[in-house]
Amino acid sequence: MQEFKITKYGVVAALASTLFLTNPTMSAVDIVKIDGSSTVYPITEAVAEEFQIETGIKVTVGVSGTGGGFKKFCRGDTVISNASRPIKEKEIKKCKAAGIDFIEIPIAFDAITVVINKRNDWAKEMTPAELKRAWEPSAQSKITKWSQVREDWPDTSMKLYGPGADSGTFDYFTEAIVEESKAIRGDFTASEDDNVLVQGVSGDKGSLGYFGLAYYAENKNKLRAVAIKNSDGKFILPSLKTVMDGSYNPLSRPLFIYLNAKKAAFDPNVKKFIDFYLKHAAALSTEVGYIPFSKAEYTAITNHYKTLKTGTAFKRPAIGLSVQQMLDLSAENQ
Repeated sequence: MQEFKITKYGVVAALASTLFLTNPTMSAVDIVKIDGSSTVYPITEAVAEEFQIETGIKVTVGVSGTGGGFKKFCRGDTVISNASRPIKEKEIKKCKAAGIDFIEIPIAFDAITVVINKRNDWAKEMTPAELKRAWEPSAQSKITKWSQVREDWPDTSMKLYGPGADSGTFDYFTEAIVEESKAIRGDFTASEDDNVLVQGVSGDKGSLGYFGLAYYAENKNKLRAVAIKNSDGKFILPSLKTVMDGSYNPLSRPLFIYLNAKKAAFDPNVKKFIDFYLKHAAALSTEVGYIPFSKAEYTAITNHYKTLKTGTAFKRPAIGLSVQQMLDLSAENQ
């Protein structure tokens, strides 16, 4: 397996070592504050619960969406930001203006899962083109029945549920399906809380929604996953196998945490939490329904963190890539 590498925008390791030598008793934060993606939340919350039991150090995990999380992170309100997409250039600029350097850490892989109501027995498979027809801006107030998406589907009214504009899942979905970032119809029920979307889809026979795989895995008794036509023309359901082999495309994507580089280097409680997170990321991401990287990949990611290199490997969301392709992309961007 190829070693994981990240673009070298900056290094704080030397400075960290100097400061620890001159100030080994540097005080720690009382609370490790985290916010951001609702998709990444189940993993980070699981890590936080185990960490607090083991260490007694308090950790708070909020859910304001990837974009909302970055706003807090770049103001210095949080020390870690959960993200279901790579950080954007405008967010990098805000962090830089506030004097905040960051370390980008991939933690697991996700499959954006398209879901329908259990009683829906017609839309078990959909193409990206059909998803686009349902969600693109021009569909607003016009595409309101399932028969308008595919002719042989019933005239049942279609109600849409999806993440709000601050969500990284929203950003990725519009890039991958509508093929334009943040381009989407406005007449759908939006929420940064995926549990609200689950409730909406499970309560309406004509509903259609999307969110991270973990929320589907937790609610399989209430929802049905839709098989999506991939680049090879096959209809594929999201799973560990189909995400790892790249066949579930274009809706596979990596998940991240972003670390305040100064806190990651200098604060002992933050350092303990990050070390704990990386040690248990594979097991806990699997436990909550996501797809872990391999042991070798986590080792390489941990080694990257220990160098305290700052910056991002990604210029835009990478659509439809396997884990190996994602690692190759990181190496190319070095």
